[in-house]
Amino acid sequence: MHRRSKALALLLLLPALALFAALTLYPLGRVLALSLFVTDYGFEGATFTGLGNYVELFSHRFFRIATWNTIVFAVLATASEVGIGLTLALLVNGRIPGRRFVIPVIIMPYVLSTMVVTAIWRAWFHYDFGFLNNVLRAAQVPPVEWLFNPDIAMLSLVIVDAWQTAPLTFIILLAGLQVIPREVYEAAEVDGAGPVRIFRSITLPLLAPYLFLAALLRSVDAFKIFDKVFALTGGGPGQATETLSMYVYRLGFKFFDVGLASAASIIMVVVAGVLAAFYAARLLRGSS
Repeated sequence: MHRRSKALALLLLLPALALFAALTLYPLGRVLALSLFVTDYGFEGATFTGLGNYVELFSHRFFRIATWNTIVFAVLATASEVGIGLTLALLVNGRIPGRRFVIPVIIMPYVLSTMVVTAIWRAWFHYDFGFLNNVLRAAQVPPVEWLFNPDIAMLSLVIVDAWQTAPLTFIILLAGLQVIPREVYEAAEVDGAGPVRIFRSITLPLLAPYLFLAALLRSVDAFKIFDKVFALTGGGPGQATETLSMYVYRLGFKFFDVGLASAASIIMVVVAGVLAAFYAARLLRGSS
């Protein structure tokens, strides 16, 4: 009977496994295979090069720039979004007036499509008529070329990403705050602990798993950023905002160097996998 139950469970899982293999394992395997060849499309006429594409990648100046830009964006976006999400979660968890109306307003940017978000921010970033530069002019501050200044363009992308996706970290951290027993805070207050001591000694340690989860989700997603870069800067000015995803796009769809683009894609998958494995190990260690 037990064996029959296992066979039935496997049978029920087969459609999902087949879909996973068709949509994930096969494309990933094909990209891995293509990364070992010099090719402009597929395997027909391709030249086997082994790890040559990977060696060539690390000698490319533009690959190093794209890698550095990706790391900078991921670190800045993750830190800012977790910080904003934590601040908002603490405020909302404090039973502010109109809480039921505040939460939907905070979450609203996250439910918008990226194209809508980038259209809004492209208008706000406009040098002559944008909302942000109008505010700066009103404050007697010179306007800024948000998307065309190499020193500011990356920060502009971080601002847009934080505006759209900080609500995700807010939801995660608010859920974490909600499960902390109120009795713990009451006991600390009876012992004379102030707000700062309570936050440092109670809230942060109990909220740590949720902070870690929010940081992991945002760092993995930020590491593969493409849509906002494509819609707002195209990787420019110059290579100031070119990320690894944009670099892969240029190699594969503009220069048709599919082998090299596949190698860069595999590197991105490995990095994302390492981040996910690190979180899984921490999660399993914490539950054991």
